[in-house]
Amino acid sequence: MKAIKAVWLFLVVFLLAGAYPVLAQDVETSAVQAILVDAATGTVLMDKSANDRMPTSSMSKTMTMYMVFDALKAGRIKLEDEFLISEKAWRMGGSKMFIRVDTKVKVEDLIRGVIIQSGNDAAVALAEGLAGTEVAFAEAMNVRAKELGMMNSQFKNASGWPDPDHYSTARDLAVLGYRIIHDFPEYYHYFSEKEFTYNKIRQPNRDPLLGRVRGADGLKTGHTDIAGYGLIGSAKRDGRRLILVVNGLDSEKARTEESTRILEWGFRNFENRKLIEKGENIDAADVWLGREDKVPLIAAEDLDVVLPVTRRTDLKLSVSYMGPLKAPVVKGDPVAKLLVEVPGQQAVELDLLAGKSVEVESFFGRARDRLTYLLTRQGIDG
Repeated sequence: MKAIKAVWLFLVVFLLAGAYPVLAQDVETSAVQAILVDAATGTVLMDKSANDRMPTSSMSKTMTMYMVFDALKAGRIKLEDEFLISEKAWRMGGSKMFIRVDTKVKVEDLIRGVIIQSGNDAAVALAEGLAGTEVAFAEAMNVRAKELGMMNSQFKNASGWPDPDHYSTARDLAVLGYRIIHDFPEYYHYFSEKEFTYNKIRQPNRDPLLGRVRGADGLKTGHTDIAGYGLIGSAKRDGRRLILVVNGLDSEKARTEESTRILEWGFRNFENRKLIEKGENIDAADVWLGREDKVPLIAAEDLDVVLPVTRRTDLKLSVSYMGPLKAPVVKGDPVAKLLVEVPGQQAVELDLLAGKSVEVESFFGRARDRLTYLLTRQGIDG
């Protein structure tokens, strides 16, 4: 249940960030599209045209891998299963795993062929093995993408082969990167493997951040003449994970340098802080006509925030409720809100629950309270 809530919180905060100011935008980049996201909270640390549709080249293979991992987790396929290689898969151009037509290849080898070698042939082989045809697989990709919250993406193939109707956004790809990491931790290690040899051909992982940026552990590069050079990347340090998407860069060198610089900037200039713990006593609310005058307000969930290092004390917290609360008050019911205002971000609201039950006062007690209220009000009106 906690894992489901974590995904929900990430998506709600992250998707809403498209309509509100992000935490900071004072880092420039030569990328045409870029976004840097804190994985724990969904906070957008930098955003450049992150909602613009763009060709995604081989970064699309991350969606293909989501579909494959989902099938593995559901038990529909196994790593040791073998898929027959079609002529279509064998003939694919661009980056290749170099599989041979009419041979059978293990699913696990095809996974490494897609992730490490960026094989277009391996991507088609997986698509056909799972759905029968690449067209059917792409249709399934689109259904699942919408379910993941990728509302501005459309896939026409499994490899990212150029097609005017095949597109996504930096924001959607960041959501995809998060979901791969969160939903399939048992398979995520493939993204950090440095090399893979198949058919006596050794190829290195194309991810330029592996071994260069401390904590970098995936995900996927991409390049076409139309899209330029792109990357979905992630790194984790001291329990904190950042997810980066860049696209539209003009060279491999620029992709490496920009990705490294933006990630280092994010780790250096921001920090995560656990502001509230679930069950923490935050305040007390007045109670009307109850056996007690007040009820404690406790936090419904943990609350983590991301703060600029230079403004870590600039927080504002306020409690609001329609009060006084009228008895009876039931323990655990949401009765108030905690509003947390962080510099440069959309304010965050957290439910506050009644920390105990408060029963209705006796008849004579209620009469006394009403009389006191009337006398007090008359005094005020007078």
